[in-house]
Amino acid sequence: MSQPKPGEIYIEFTVIGQQVKAVAVDATTGVEVSVFGPTSVSKQDLQNLAVRKLKRRLEQLGNG
Repeated sequence: MSQPKPGEIYIEFTVIGQQVKAVAVDATTGVEVSVFGPTSVSKQDLQNLAVRKLKRRLEQLGNG
């Protein structure tokens, strides 16, 4: 397995009833955040929200 590139983010979507959970993981640090939204919201919107939340979290931790 190759080393993750700086800034690489993994995204995972899970449907839970009428909601979708989007998880964003920073490949380098392993820091993970999640967001929820209704199934009617586009995956792109949830992904964008999760990535913004992850970047904010990394800034708070001093890794961003």
